[in-house]
Amino acid sequence: MKAFVVLALLAGCLSPAIAAAQAIDLSHGGPVEVTARDGFEWRENEQIVIANGSARAVRDNVVVTADRLIAYYRKKAQPGATTASTAPASQDATDTAGNEVYRLEAEGHVLISTPTDQAQGDHAIYDIDQAVLVLTGHDLKLTAPQEVLTARDSMEYWSQKHMAVGRGKAVVVTTDGRRLAADVLVGFTSDTGNAPAKPAPATAKPGGPSDALGTSGKLESVEAFGNVEARTATDIVRGDRGVYVAATGIARVVGHVRVTHGENQMEGPAADVNMQTGIAHLVADAGDRVQGLIMPNDAQSATGTGAVGKPPGKKP
Repeated sequence: MKAFVVLALLAGCLSPAIAAAQAIDLSHGGPVEVTARDGFEWRENEQIVIANGSARAVRDNVVVTADRLIAYYRKKAQPGATTASTAPASQDATDTAGNEVYRLEAEGHVLISTPTDQAQGDHAIYDIDQAVLVLTGHDLKLTAPQEVLTARDSMEYWSQKHMAVGRGKAVVVTTDGRRLAADVLVGFTSDTGNAPAKPAPATAKPGGPSDALGTSGKLESVEAFGNVEARTATDIVRGDRGVYVAATGIARVVGHVRVTHGENQMEGPAADVNMQTGIAHLVADAGDRVQGLIMPNDAQSATGTGAVGKPPGKKP
């Protein structure tokens, strides 16, 4: 195994104040140590370093493994410049200001992991300036302690914006079986890395139902776009768009909403799904009615304490 410490190049590349709330974040920390089975190529004219064969990069608690790793580097910014990209174009390429890596690319059997999280795909690009990771390829998956996110087309992680995006048949499944799917899922997290811990709400009941999607205290909401499907133990709720709020445990689905509970079928403009209790309530606009087909054997559960509800005063 041949080894190469890539940075010295990375030292002082970006401020470590970039949010620590993102579990996978290569934008801050010390030097990146890279090892590879088949050695390295240093292409000075292109300003890239390539690690070939079972390549591995480590920065703090983040480990990246792939068949091949490519580090893109540049001259550091001169004093007074905000980034290296703003340095004068005429800067002498032979100056001794030093180098920094601004982009890391991984190809083939990509696996990115921390002590708690793991992401995989065929290809990954990490933009260190923007603190953005983009994963593409087959079997895209992010595994966290409380949920698993999969997507067909791509996954994005925006550390500075505290945002994660799954595109193309994106699905998030929690450890207790809750499921939210859509063409695009966008998750937003709070800046818990820089904010003091908040006390538990006074209304919280010890031993009450936990919210697996928000249990880490970081996830604030998930927005869903296109072919939205929310599943609980008893219901399937489909619609055009949706939003899940971790603080309430409620997912609201809107646009051509269809609620399925056993053999019961209900339709309306919107539905509220309690992801903690598994109960879904179909919501009608003012002056409108919801409609549906309720099978006799399930009528009691559908209109009483069961999963499908209707607003008071509304006729089926």
